[in-house]
Amino acid sequence: MLRGGRTKIATLLGAKELGREVVAKGWVRTKRGNKNIAFVALNDGSTIHNIQVVVDVAQFDEELLRSVTTGACLKVTGTLVESLGSGQPVEIQATAIELYGTADPETYPLQKKGHSLEFLREIAHLRPRTNTFGAVLRVRHAMAFAIHNYFNEHGFVYLHTPIITGSDAEGAGQMFSVTTFDIEAPPRDEQGQIDFTKDFFGKHCNLTVSGQLEGELGAMALSEIYTFGPTFRAENSNTPRHLAEFWMIEPEMAFCEIEDNMNLAEDFLKYLITYALTHCRDDLEFLAKMYDEELIPRLQFVVGNDFVRLDYAEGIEILMASGQKFEFPVSWGLDLQSEHERYLVEKHFRKPVILTNYPREIKAFYMKQNDDGKTVRAMDVLFPKIGEIIGGSQREESLEKLTARCAELGIPEKDVWWYLDTRRFGTAPHSGFGLGFERLLLFVTGMANIRDVIPFPRTPKNAEF
Repeated sequence: MLRGGRTKIATLLGAKELGREVVAKGWVRTKRGNKNIAFVALNDGSTIHNIQVVVDVAQFDEELLRSVTTGACLKVTGTLVESLGSGQPVEIQATAIELYGTADPETYPLQKKGHSLEFLREIAHLRPRTNTFGAVLRVRHAMAFAIHNYFNEHGFVYLHTPIITGSDAEGAGQMFSVTTFDIEAPPRDEQGQIDFTKDFFGKHCNLTVSGQLEGELGAMALSEIYTFGPTFRAENSNTPRHLAEFWMIEPEMAFCEIEDNMNLAEDFLKYLITYALTHCRDDLEFLAKMYDEELIPRLQFVVGNDFVRLDYAEGIEILMASGQKFEFPVSWGLDLQSEHERYLVEKHFRKPVILTNYPREIKAFYMKQNDDGKTVRAMDVLFPKIGEIIGGSQREESLEKLTARCAELGIPEKDVWWYLDTRRFGTAPHSGFGLGFERLLLFVTGMANIRDVIPFPRTPKNAEF
């Protein structure tokens, strides 16, 4: 029982003690009935299921009942009894109804069922009240809890890395600038360039694209850390796979080589998906019924199979020999596209794949270089339907190799001196990876558009809510 004597609807639906007085509070999903009896479906967001409230019309004020419409918020007091109808185990025989807030049937936008996901994105402030987004947000919560739980159980330290940063972790695209300047008249130097030495932080700063580099600093003192926070990319992209603001999980581990990194990634993903199957079953079954009938078998497929460990070069050979017509060409030295990744997972191996040893030219400066001089110890975890879900690597621990790589790519040492210091003072083998939280949620929920797995999506020309 919660504050004010309220019991959550999820608890009421599982209750065994009947015949007792209960209080439920929530929003009306539907009301039907006749002049003698009304049936109100009430939902408070604690479960995908509604509880039915049975109302003896003669016992209630007529004007009050007229205001009980879809979207209205109620407090219902009544007796919890076994339901005589199908579809729910119990129902409430109402003895009192208090109307907290009305919802005008003429203007409430969720009056009807069957709204498109595109329409619901336009009313992101109300879409959590729908079955779909209630389910997605409960799964999102469960996955966030499971992530923290997993790392806590494995002895990791949760490290809060900065959102405002003076570095670009891997040249990952356009960044959002952070400044206190008057954008109409910023101070300029003798060359006419904006003089960021006079800005709040004394240098040009941005919103972070990754907490990885700072995470490495933590790992080189605390052994195992993880970050879990918002990241930002100012790509002018309106695809179903891109957000300007999204969340990342990034573990970093000292004394960890690529094989350990792959083992952790596989174990971590299987833990999260098992948690969802165990604790979010009702929501997953609803999402499977409405959007993706293969959802639960696909989740079980990942949990039930060992991940294939595959060298990039071998993967290229498989793709080139496949006879498959791909939209994008395949050859050694090119980054794989989603269609290539999915072919390896869904058609060739029929198992999740961890691809390793990528060409150094297509990977970030910090990845450990292999002895062949051509490849680095990168790893990407590939899943059915979405392709890459995790990207990571063993990090280069050699100061000499890392400084040479920075020089090769034109990265000034003055911008990453603090990062290089961890190689100067007590360097150690270490590894890590990044998991996009929304990418994980796309896989777990079966939703097709990344804007539908985050409460308030930030995309080009869209920051309304």
